[in-house]
Amino acid sequence: MIRWIRGKYVPLLHLTAGILAVILTGRYPVMCVLLAVYAAAIAVMLLEELFLRKRSAERVSHPDEKKCMAVLGIAMLLCMFLPADSFFIADILACAGMAALVVEALLRAMRCVKMRHRRVLTVVLVCYIAGGAILPFAHQPSVMESTEKAFAAEDFYGDGYSGERAKVIAQNGEALKERIRLIEQAQEEIILSTLEFDADTSGKQVLAALMAAAERGVKISILTDGMYYLMQVWGNPYFLALAQMEQVEIKAYNTPDLLRPWTAMGRLHDKYLIADDFAYILGGRNTYDYFLGDQPGYKNYDWDVLVYREADQEPQMAGAKEAGDTDTEKGYKASLFQVKDYFTQVWNSKDCRLTGESRIWSGSSAVLEARAELEELYETMKQEHGDWFETPDYEAETLPATSIRLVSNPIHIFSKEPVVYYTITELMKQAEEEVVFHTPYIVCNDWMLERLRQVCAGEAEVWMMTNSVANNGNPFGAMDYQKYKGKILDTGVRIMEYDGGISYHGKCFVIDDNISAIGSFNWDMRSAYLDTELMLVIDSEPLNRALREEMGNYEKDALQVLSETEYELAQGQVMQEISTQRRLRIMVLGPLLGWARFLM
Repeated sequence: MIRWIRGKYVPLLHLTAGILAVILTGRYPVMCVLLAVYAAAIAVMLLEELFLRKRSAERVSHPDEKKCMAVLGIAMLLCMFLPADSFFIADILACAGMAALVVEALLRAMRCVKMRHRRVLTVVLVCYIAGGAILPFAHQPSVMESTEKAFAAEDFYGDGYSGERAKVIAQNGEALKERIRLIEQAQEEIILSTLEFDADTSGKQVLAALMAAAERGVKISILTDGMYYLMQVWGNPYFLALAQMEQVEIKAYNTPDLLRPWTAMGRLHDKYLIADDFAYILGGRNTYDYFLGDQPGYKNYDWDVLVYREADQEPQMAGAKEAGDTDTEKGYKASLFQVKDYFTQVWNSKDCRLTGESRIWSGSSAVLEARAELEELYETMKQEHGDWFETPDYEAETLPATSIRLVSNPIHIFSKEPVVYYTITELMKQAEEEVVFHTPYIVCNDWMLERLRQVCAGEAEVWMMTNSVANNGNPFGAMDYQKYKGKILDTGVRIMEYDGGISYHGKCFVIDDNISAIGSFNWDMRSAYLDTELMLVIDSEPLNRALREEMGNYEKDALQVLSETEYELAQGQVMQEISTQRRLRIMVLGPLLGWARFLM
């Protein structure tokens, strides 16, 4: 009896895990995908049985097969005891179960191959995945001559009202409010692009507002990064509920594919929200609680800018007031249409694919329940946050701009020409008095440091604020900054280290008293060469003053760096101590991943 049970160990686990997966489909939509993988794995197992029978060979169960089935069984059991709304954890457990099924299928397939061939195949597979994911990005392209010739500093300045107005969004609570207000005002179209979009408190509030907009006939286009799509959106019933609506389309940019490992690195790092043809928000905030709302718990500080376009105002840009010259003839577009054109390029690129809409999801009880919850949440929001639903006076709330220009990286998924970094450093070289830029991380190669050195060699005083090692939420960024801090100081930049206790994620700069910029670009090699990136450069003295004042609020909590080890502290200022855990992380990361700076 015991021998019989042992012989049926794997089949029994398969049967049990399969039954649990079927039961869980009503709660977690991701289980439908797991069942599809299950069917494929069963097909491989049947083929293996036929192969062995043809050769009259006796099948011997491999110990690793039992381990794989144990992983699958445990994952399904844990899902049974999860709270009903633990979709992210359920996705992780389901992915673990699918991985176990794939590994078991591979083990069975490999058993049909001779041992010496197995070893060769294993080596080839590892080299293919690792080499394909890393080697294509080891080369960092130079700035093209055409890009250098096309740059003209005067393009970023204006001498008359542009027809657009802007305001800085500094606080996380305000950032959520402005997004809901903008969605509420839309009558025809909403475009949302974001690296991360999670169905937490603020994420659900945004989803509820988008669902209400779709119900009133507004076209919704959502673009998210493929890596984070797999982690946060895929299989989540709240997103699936929105995706089933006729007016909604969701696309993922560059979903990673093990068969094409070179797709692993290029990420969509853009963050913006557009409503019709009258306003948009662009900056560095992702769409979840770390960046939006006043919820308790961990958070990041960041920046957005809201731009409002007056439809009846004719733009007047530098040089556009020549006799007989018009804005259209000069080829200038309002920044709102610059952002829309950029979105269209990415949306229509071969690296984006539609996702979410399917008859499988439309009948899922979990998806139907999620939709009902979002509809109820929308009504609750209207009761508790009435000011989010009032018609805003954007003209009174915003400041006039003489020029607003979008600067972007190439949109393909491979190593990119560093267009954004080149452009912003060229602009900084034009400064006469002061340049101040904020970045959460600074990871530079020699060319980037040389560009910074050139900026500092000009007439203006150049300041940078970044996170202190103790304050940095990115372990690799903290490690790299600690190691290369001396080289950064050698460029001549004066450094402030934000040490306020909450990780600073802001990406902005000001030049003299008129140019300001806010966007997604970090001063690291990933932003320079790997990711899609946006910076919005604004010529506006009042906006420059507003942003500089808000930046100063963070700089009050910053340490003044004198050397690699010396600081000047304000009266009463106390430096954070680097925790033991963080110190150990840095010690481990340096030797293990120091070679991979070009990927970070």
